[in-house]
Amino acid sequence: MGKIRRIGVSIEPGLLKNLDKYVRSKEYPSRSEAIRDLVSDRLSQERLQNPDEISVGSIMILYDHNARGLSDKLTDFQHEEGHHGLIISATHIHIDEDICLEILACKGRAGSIKALAEKISAIKGVKHGELTMRSMSGISEPSHAHPHRH
Repeated sequence: MGKIRRIGVSIEPGLLKNLDKYVRSKEYPSRSEAIRDLVSDRLSQERLQNPDEISVGSIMILYDHNARGLSDKLTDFQHEEGHHGLIISATHIHIDEDICLEILACKGRAGSIKALAEKISAIKGVKHGELTMRSMSGISEPSHAHPHRH
């Protein structure tokens, strides 16, 4: 992030009261931090309307592992041409005796990630599929300097 600039914002009393409740409930250190996150989230969502926007996302899938061939079908689907490059990590968790949770971390074009999530969610036997995404614009900057290695 570059240099911080101070701005003034005019806001109705009711909206300010709701903002202050939000700041407290999320334990933000200040209104500025909350407003910065809210603006950043909204702008990210706007950018994700562009199918070519470089993005990251997670696809959460709940399914019954007893469903005939579903586990193999999900694994095969993840390795299909065009999907493998989008999926950068996968985690499989046994929720109980029957239900499994699979979380796929993805990176690529927004439209491709959305299409992948829709296809996986539509596979017979998947009980729930949910996609969460974030645009990479403004997050990964050239002056990316910190102590860990990539």
